[in-house]
Amino acid sequence: MPGTNLTRDEAADRSRLVATQSYDVALDLTCGPETFATTSTVHFTCVEPGASSWVDFVGRSVERVVLNGTELDPTQVYADGRITLSGLAADNELVVEATGLYMNTGEGLHRFVDPADGEVYLYTQFEVPDSRRVFAVFEQPDLKATFAFTVTAPAHWKVISNEPTPQPVAAPDARNADGVPADQVATWVFPATPRISSYITALVAGPYDVVRDSVRTRAGEVPLGVFCRRSLREHLDAQNILDVTKQGFAFFEDEFDQPYPFTKYDQIFTPEYNMGAMENAGCVTIVESYVFRSKVTEAIVERRALTILHELAHMWFGNLVTMRWWDDLWLNESFAEWSSTACQAEATQWTDAWTTFGTAEKAWAYKQDQLSSTHPVAADMVDLAAVEVNFDGITYAKGASVLKQLVAYVGREPFRDGLRSYFRTHAWGNTTLDDLLVELERTSGRELRDWSRAWLETAGVNTLTPQVTVGADGRITALEIVQTAPEDHPTLRPHRLAAGAYSLQDGVLRRVRRVELDVAGERTAVSELVGEPMPDLLLVNDDDLAYAKIRLDEQSLATALQHIRAFESSLPRALVLGAAWDMARDGEMPASSYVRLVLDALPGEQDSTLLRVLVQQVTAAALTYTAPAHRDAVVAELTAGLRATAQTADPGSDAQLQLVTAWASFVQSPEDVAEVRGLLDGSRSWPGLDVDQDMRWTLLTALVTAGAADEAEVSAEREQDNTATGHEKAARARAAVPTPEAKERIWVEAVEADGLSNSLLAAMALGFGRVHDTSLLEPYVARYHDVVAQVWAERTHHIAESLAVGFYPLALASPELLEASQSWLEAHPDASNSLRRTVAENRDTVARALKAQAADATA
Repeated sequence: MPGTNLTRDEAADRSRLVATQSYDVALDLTCGPETFATTSTVHFTCVEPGASSWVDFVGRSVERVVLNGTELDPTQVYADGRITLSGLAADNELVVEATGLYMNTGEGLHRFVDPADGEVYLYTQFEVPDSRRVFAVFEQPDLKATFAFTVTAPAHWKVISNEPTPQPVAAPDARNADGVPADQVATWVFPATPRISSYITALVAGPYDVVRDSVRTRAGEVPLGVFCRRSLREHLDAQNILDVTKQGFAFFEDEFDQPYPFTKYDQIFTPEYNMGAMENAGCVTIVESYVFRSKVTEAIVERRALTILHELAHMWFGNLVTMRWWDDLWLNESFAEWSSTACQAEATQWTDAWTTFGTAEKAWAYKQDQLSSTHPVAADMVDLAAVEVNFDGITYAKGASVLKQLVAYVGREPFRDGLRSYFRTHAWGNTTLDDLLVELERTSGRELRDWSRAWLETAGVNTLTPQVTVGADGRITALEIVQTAPEDHPTLRPHRLAAGAYSLQDGVLRRVRRVELDVAGERTAVSELVGEPMPDLLLVNDDDLAYAKIRLDEQSLATALQHIRAFESSLPRALVLGAAWDMARDGEMPASSYVRLVLDALPGEQDSTLLRVLVQQVTAAALTYTAPAHRDAVVAELTAGLRATAQTADPGSDAQLQLVTAWASFVQSPEDVAEVRGLLDGSRSWPGLDVDQDMRWTLLTALVTAGAADEAEVSAEREQDNTATGHEKAARARAAVPTPEAKERIWVEAVEADGLSNSLLAAMALGFGRVHDTSLLEPYVARYHDVVAQVWAERTHHIAESLAVGFYPLALASPELLEASQSWLEAHPDASNSLRRTVAENRDTVARALKAQAADATA
């Protein structure tokens, strides 16, 4: 709908005209499986009496609009998601009675039915603009107000919102279209929140189970709750979640010098969730996959802790002090990324959190920053459509990397002091980046506008390459770090980094010298190492201080290729492997050579996140970056290497779990298929390998993909695992059936039809693109480009984006696919910017793959 895409200029005009005071929102959740009743009473002021404005609502219908006691005709004032309000007074009361729609897309008020017991579970997801799917609201972050919710629902449910849950009372007037006996319906009347933005309000309802605790804070004893569906309660490791939460409370209150700003803190693990979590004030919703029903890797446990701390950090940065408009979304998310990683490294068991950050988050940032859609960290968010596609690696990971540099630039204590002043000055208000820079300049004494322009207002990633000259005596006679930038983003930036010299001693690469320096401009001399013996390996950006791609000199690269397991710690190994990955992606190293390098690196690797990232990268290298002429041979070599490494990994170890999962995704040979079949049916076993329910799905999906199991076997497994996860795993496995008929059926169900939930569509996309014979996807090159515009126009943003990315036939990575996407972009210059960006990013990925294939072909 045209009116739903709010522009920044419209929002600024509206916030100059009106100021919101309070919302009273009444919701009746007993109206049936499709709709709910919603009534909003809004009090607001207008600085120009007689002027006009609008309030937002997206739902099935608006039945009644009353402005200052005057009935307005909904058919005249409601269209395109907006209710027009004319003739405003200085002080206004607006009442809107409407019918809202439950969603199955993870947006608005999401409704889920648990297949295990038939119970209904609801949760809201409002960021960016979806509180308007639940109640009439001035939908923009700078129009803060208090929110008081009244909720009518089945009496056996738990109802959770931003404020503590009150005792329910009888609800004789409920609509109760679900047919529940009147004495089994109740109403909860919540107290009003502090002044907050509408996107961080929340409602969660259903028969959730809960573990309760409390934490002592500067504001007093704060109640804590950890919630999940009843059918998952046996798997909820609440104590670990609560321990991490309490560590976060202590760290953030001390770091920010501000008491926790809300009355309680609940964390609810919710089904069919689109993201990792959402920072609703005092009512955080978290993806349910973080309730572990089977064995998971340490990387996932660490990631869950980071997610918990990320959302807790938002209670201060984002909720207590909120961005004025979505231009500063990056600051909101980058700050939460930086501060949660700092907390994890300094206050929890994950003391190597910055290593994890460098390994995983920066890799995401570098990848995003090299797409044609890259943008400055401080992006120009002209409207909501621009905001929705910018939850990306620039907003999160590059922004956090830049903040890490800023901390080093101004100093940790001045940075901390500036934050404390920022919170004191702007508590409960709205700000821009400039407000933060003012405080940091004052506490650090540094001028930050040039720094901001170089790092926040330009796009692209620099590459740092050592140029070294060695004399006949083996000593360095000259050493410079050369900085380059891509042609379309030519900015050369200042970097604070370290250069490390590593010597191979008794088979171990030991750092024998470290030099920290400022790099600026095209060339920076490293005079401190001139006259020193040339090390076996010279590592630019040692300790991962800078945000930049790095290269190795010829001798260092040779050392790395021969001795990648020789480093004493995982961080320098990760940096060297990251440089090799960048070289493979840039066509400077044959992809087949990168595959062999990783196979040499995998045995004995103990860093869970590094192992996870290496598996992801080597999979992409083998399947899309190798030359088609010898891809089958490289894939076979990788498959054999993964199996051998998995079988020699420590029994029951994290590495064994990850490597078995990776190997299973490749199995094709009769020998491998027989081994997987044996592990699944129990006729074979590997020491320490627990074939639990999720591992059963991993093995069965491997057999399906190889054509060695059929849909009947998938159905039988789903009946054994009649859970939400089981349904999703089954959908993925069915989509992986390697026949034209199966692919056609999945395409029609997911792309051409409508109605499936977000989680099922995501699972089906994963299975659809999982093929050993890529010719199965060739018919979908044309079909994808024929339908993508229609999908974008007819589905919600999240579903459209999920389909446009997930069902793109990337596994082909062929010239024909590149041509089709490029032709579509040329033929659709007027398509929405967000759709063009998505298609362009798909095209860029294919173009990079073809470049890498060409380099691999000549190896």
